[in-house]
Amino acid sequence: MTMRTRTLGTTGPEVSALGLGCMGMSALYGDADRAESVATIHAALEAGVTLLDTGDFYAMGHNEMLIGEALRTAPAPRREQALLSVKFGALRDPEGNWAGYDGRPAAVKNFAAYSLQRLGVDHIDVYRIARLDPDVPIEETVGAIAELIEKGYVRHVGLSEVGADTLRRAAATAPVSDLQIEYSLISRGIEREILPATRELGIGITAYGVLSRGLISGHFARDRQLAANDFRAHSPRFQGENLQHNLNLVEALRKIAERKGVTVAQIAIAWVISQGLRQDTTIVPLIGARTRERLTESLGALDVTLDAADLTAIEEAVPADAAAGDRYPTAQMAHLDSER
Repeated sequence: MTMRTRTLGTTGPEVSALGLGCMGMSALYGDADRAESVATIHAALEAGVTLLDTGDFYAMGHNEMLIGEALRTAPAPRREQALLSVKFGALRDPEGNWAGYDGRPAAVKNFAAYSLQRLGVDHIDVYRIARLDPDVPIEETVGAIAELIEKGYVRHVGLSEVGADTLRRAAATAPVSDLQIEYSLISRGIEREILPATRELGIGITAYGVLSRGLISGHFARDRQLAANDFRAHSPRFQGENLQHNLNLVEALRKIAERKGVTVAQIAIAWVISQGLRQDTTIVPLIGARTRERLTESLGALDVTLDAADLTAIEEAVPADAAAGDRYPTAQMAHLDSER
């Protein structure tokens, strides 16, 4: 496995070809083992992964503190190579319910102050609002991030789950290095308008959900029982007939993976990597590994080469728009500027 590097857009930092999304180590996918989570972050850094992604609302700050612990206990050279991508703005209550998004400039600076403390760092490399606040112009939110950059607390402006028009407005306010958005074999909506816009504006992509929350990992069983605190227990793609339909797609993909001698997860991640080359856009997949075993498997995708015949076979097995069910429950879909 050779860890390559890529530059996030024309104004962003140089990062590893894969990033580590740490959300599942704290929230939304059932219980996680803290010691194993820290060990997985250490293993990722040791393997050459530089980009660590989190959100200040992941288990109400728990995820940032977890990453802070992992960085404090990592060898100095590994700690210094880490680049932190942080999402902010999502509002929670003590029961964990969602209460909207806050993109006001004063709130942006407040969120940043708390994140810096929890992470134990003096700056955040890429800072982005998790979802567009419909009551605050994106120019004001991005302007506040730009002020944090001027003061040295942030290095680069990022965005998350916004559409092409919002991208253009934000980029006219300050240089935007990266858009974080869901992209996988079964979540390809960004190909219509958003990917062309990022290419036009010189903005990179960090793609989350590349295994669709484990659905296309090759490890999800039809009869798996999900805990009440697991997001997938309420996700449309994991329900009833939708789940069976989607797992049938996985089995079609498994046949291609087996012919190449790789796993389903590896071929799914490799497909996302290949799209960056095809679309002439920097795309860095975020792998959501919670254990060292899953991390090792995901890193193996870097050694998978997909030729034209492979890509044709994958497209035939899992056509665009083939998935059954939305990627979020209805209430959360309403917050996605990227879907409009």
